[in-house]
Amino acid sequence: MTILRLLAVLCVTLFLALPVSAQDTTTDAPTGAISTDATAQTDADMAVRLREILSELGGFEDVTVTVNEGIVTLRGTTNSAAEAAGLEALVNRVEGVVAIKNNVTETADIARRLNPAVERFTARMDQFLIFLPILVIALAVFAVIVFLGFRIARLRQPWERIAPNAFIADLFRTLVRIAFVIGGVVIALDIMNATALLSTILGAAGLIGLAIGFAVRDTVENFIASVMLSIRQPFRPNDVVEINGDQGKVIRLTSRATILLSFDGNHIRIPNATVFKSRIINFSLNRERRFQFTIGVDSDADLAAVRTLAADTLQGLPFILDEPAVSVWLGDITDAGVEVIVTGWIDQNETSLVAARGEALRLVKGAITAAGVAIPDTTYTIRLDGAEPPAAAQSKGTAAKSAQVSSPETLTPEAVDAEQENALDRMIDAEREDGEGEDLLREDALKE
Repeated sequence: MTILRLLAVLCVTLFLALPVSAQDTTTDAPTGAISTDATAQTDADMAVRLREILSELGGFEDVTVTVNEGIVTLRGTTNSAAEAAGLEALVNRVEGVVAIKNNVTETADIARRLNPAVERFTARMDQFLIFLPILVIALAVFAVIVFLGFRIARLRQPWERIAPNAFIADLFRTLVRIAFVIGGVVIALDIMNATALLSTILGAAGLIGLAIGFAVRDTVENFIASVMLSIRQPFRPNDVVEINGDQGKVIRLTSRATILLSFDGNHIRIPNATVFKSRIINFSLNRERRFQFTIGVDSDADLAAVRTLAADTLQGLPFILDEPAVSVWLGDITDAGVEVIVTGWIDQNETSLVAARGEALRLVKGAITAAGVAIPDTTYTIRLDGAEPPAAAQSKGTAAKSAQVSSPETLTPEAVDAEQENALDRMIDAEREDGEGEDLLREDALKE
């Protein structure tokens, strides 16, 4: 009986304990668990929230939103594929979204797809109309500044007074124009509140200038050399010069090259960069100029007497200057005899150098020959073994020798004026008077 009572009490206790345990289990459920009713409420809130966002953004009228257990499903069409893809990033920002099913596609309606472009164009036109008055004012200010700069650059007096020559004056005018143009651009951009664009323009201009600098490096080098040569001119028009191995008379100096007239009548164009870096020989700076030639005499001759005879003969010529005096000296001993080197000075403005040298050589040779001094014949005859010289050649040689003996050389000096050089000067003067090309040479320039 006691056991039955205990079993009955135990059953009642277990029966009463079961509801309490169930109630405790429900109360102590893990945090974040959502009941069925609460989940339904949250899905609805998310759907409403997403629809409101899409409605506020505009352009998503054909997009429908459904939410089930935190999974958002998007259906419909948009104006572009980019907008459809961008919906996922937008939905992900909403709290409580577990996953996204994006079934939105790009619309096939052409008119609808063009609407955003039309709207953007209309907005830009409205913005341009608002910006137009400021743009007109900025352009007007730019035009006034540029006009003022060009007017100042066109003035002749200040630039020609401070510049050493016309070429430098034109360079100053160009720099003034560039400075006013840059100033006008800066002020115009400041009026339009677009000074930030100036750094972009300057950066692009720097890169473009660097590329152009490498591309036209030789041109820039020639231009700088032209400036230096125009300031301190190493030669004048009609000067006889030798530049980088080329000889001729100077015609003109341009902003790119120096032009010479060779003694053959050809034009020689030398880049100014080459002229500036080369060794320049100016034969026209001094009136006095020396010529030189060599005569060979027999080794058995009285060399002192030959030297004196050559000096006296040359000094007695009318076109030879007394100061500096004639100079004669002995050179090398060769297989044919001894070399006698003769030099004399002339006034190259009155006497032709090449004519004077040739005439002096003729007269000195004639004087030495008349004095009985033999001048060796350096002609070599090649004879083959067993061969006899032709009789015709022997007779011809004998006739030539007799002709030389029967007609002695005349020792009367001939005219050696500078008519040939004067003819070249007239050609150069005529070409310079045409005025077809620029010329940086002037008579009052500084001399080096």
